[in-house]
Formats: sequence, C-alpha cells, structure tokens
Amino acid sequence: MHLVNLLFFPFAFFSCNVLAQYTRFNTSVIPITKDAKTSLHKITWFLKKRTWDGEPYYLVDLDAPFTWQDCVVRRSPIACGLEEGCRFPLKCDDNFCKEAHSYINPTCPSLNNITSKYGCNICAVTPSNPISNSCKLSQLTTDLVQLYGTDGRNPSIVSYPPFGTEFVVSCAPSSLLRSFPKDVTGVASFSWSTLSFPRQVYNPKVTNKFVLCLPNSSKSLGAIFLGEGPFYFTSFPNVDLRSILSYTPMVRKSKKSLGYYIGIKKISIKEISIPLPSLKSGSVKLSTVTPYTTLRSDIYKAFVTIFSMATKSIPRLKSVQPFSYCLKSSAVGSVEKGFRVPKIDLETESGKIWTIYGDNLMKRVGNGTACLALIDGGSKMKDAIVVGTFQMENNFLYFDLVNQKLGFSSSLLARGTSCSNFNFTEIPE
Repeated sequence: MHLVNLLFFPFAFFSCNVLAQYTRFNTSVIPITKDAKTSLHKITWFLKKRTWDGEPYYLVDLDAPFTWQDCVVRRSPIACGLEEGCRFPLKCDDNFCKEAHSYINPTCPSLNNITSKYGCNICAVTPSNPISNSCKLSQLTTDLVQLYGTDGRNPSIVSYPPFGTEFVVSCAPSSLLRSFPKDVTGVASFSWSTLSFPRQVYNPKVTNKFVLCLPNSSKSLGAIFLGEGPFYFTSFPNVDLRSILSYTPMVRKSKKSLGYYIGIKKISIKEISIPLPSLKSGSVKLSTVTPYTTLRSDIYKAFVTIFSMATKSIPRLKSVQPFSYCLKSSAVGSVEKGFRVPKIDLETESGKIWTIYGDNLMKRVGNGTACLALIDGGSKMKDAIVVGTFQMENNFLYFDLVNQKLGFSSSLLARGTSCSNFNFTEIPE
C-alpha cells in the first residue's frame, strides 16, 4: 500500500521538543510526485485538513522563505485537533515574524498599511507564487503536521500519540494558486531560511539535513527524507545510498540568500570543455520550480555547438517548444540499450564529477522526437546556469545544511535503481 493511501488520525498540538523524546527514528520520509502536465514536483504531508476533502499537495520550492497554503487565519474556540482549530496567528514581535520580515521581497505589496491598521496583533507577510512571480498580503500563523518516521527501509508512524508537530506557515488567498497544478494548495519551503519546513519539524538534532529524490514519472513516487539516514532502496537492500555519494560545497551568496548554489569549474562533452565566460564560483543554482536546466545565451549557444558536433550522426528533427535542438528519438538510445548521445560532465568545486546521462538530458516529446532538455534563458539571466528538475530526477541529492555541502549520486538509473525504489509499505506496529 502506498503511503498516500494510509489513514491519518486527527491532529492535536504537541511541542516539537516533547515529540523528539518519543521518536524511534532520526529520519522521516515524505512521498513526492511529479505533475504530468507541468512537470513540477509536489508533496503531501497531510496538514490539518480532512482527508475526505482530498489530499492537499504542496509545490517543493528551494527558494521560498516560508511555507504557505491556501487558508484563512482565524482564532477558533474549538480545541486544537478538531476541525480547523489548530491555527494560532503570530504577532509582529514574535521571533519567527521578525525572521520572515527579513526576507521581504521589495516587489511585493507594502506591509505598512497592514501594520498601521492592525498594530502588532498580527504578523503580516507576503507569500509568493514562484511560477507567476506574484505576491499577496497575508498572515503568519501555525499549523500541525504529522510525518512518518523511517528506519531507512520503510515508513512508520512514530511511537507517540497521534498528535502533530506545530510549525509556522503563512495563509494565502486562493488567487495566489493560479498557474499551479489544480491539486496544489500551497508551497513547501526547503530553503536556507530558519522558517523552511525541514528546519522546523521533527527531530531538532537532524533537521538541517534533507534528501531530494525526484521521480521522473507521474505514475510513481519519489521520496524526500528529513534527517541523516540511513537510506536503503528495494533494488539495493544492503547498500546505504550515502555510501555512493560525492560531495561538493554549497555556496550561500549572502546571509539573506535562500537558494542553493554550487561551484562548477568545468562543463565538458566528450572531454571538450564548454566556454563559461564570467561564470563565478557559486553561480550555478539548483531549482525545483524550473523544469529544465536554463543557461545564459552565450553558454547555451556554446553548449549546443559542441553537442551538435558530438551527435552529428543522429538525424536532427524540427524543434519542439520550448526546446530548440531535437533529434530522432529511436536513434538517441535508451537506458536499457545504451545512449548514443554523449554524457555531460560537470566538474564541481570539490573536483568531483556530476555526470548527466541521456535519461536526464533528452526529453521525449512524442512523434519520434527527443529534444535536448536545456533552455536558452536569454542574455540577462540573474544566474548564468540554473539546474532544473529534469536534470535532478532519479538523482539522490543530500542537502547537508550543517556542513554546507551537497551530496550527489549522478543518475541512479545508471546504477540499476531509481528514486521510485523506496518501499512505501508501512512497518507494522
């Protein structure tokens, strides 16, 4: 049985510090799915919502300052754990509110009018839609979440009463959901921010480490892990996936920079280096709201020039938007039979190689066509290279915020496994 079908009990307030005393595991697991229409990845963690209303999904965002969801802030006399009685709006002098205000986007609506009208009784914030780049005024509040623990092999309801862990979240109006998949009701923050989801919940000793393992199909589950592991997949039952990782430093551009960056020394195709003019260490960004890796125009053109030379024996076909370089799909190859397109090597700041194989390079778009899954982002990109989710799929990415380093596996398919090989069958209690 998949985790998404398991029964959850009503939640009630239970402090995170007390929660840790009852936890048998130092890691939790969250299922992640790919939206077929938008190629965006979403999670469900069963926030305080009734399951018969449909499960709420949240877009995973490595840049968001805080998590937000479609809800209305109101104080309820109902005991916490019943219906919608678990929200406790924050005031402006709360430390979490001060933290949220340190990440205010200057392009969003001003908070001045809200502060003058309500004083310090609320914490006004401006949650943002990362797809449409729109913002709305709302409030910071709290909600409850209950996660599955894991021994690294299966999920399990952790051994404490079926309450929930309180964490800070912003409500937002439904209008902010425009451009999202229809079942997505908010954004889950996985950024550097102290308000991000991993840094607020579960075991305080390990919340500064998490794993993204994105599925490449809407028909299968990938996994997000909160904590330090171990991690075992069904196809590698005796191999802790931490043992296959290479590591490179994560670069934080400033104290207020929320996204994740790594330094890249060189990008090469068949040992031919791609020119990287004015690419400074730390300018390669990882993004879960960008479906395909996007390159600044000069880098993109140089890449396509060398890639086309390496694939000149494969018939080229008419381009299919949003891609510009497409080939005959049957001649590209496959994981099972091997790819005829070359692998791409990214030499990281640590000297370790992140290899991108054909399954993370060529997007099959139908009609016998496979396209190079890279996008020309124009000449004025803020970040010269943004690594998108297509290139992250079936890669095991271990974000160690404690030591500020990224662990990466390159393609799990090349190792005979995938991000869909975690066993989401519940451990019997």
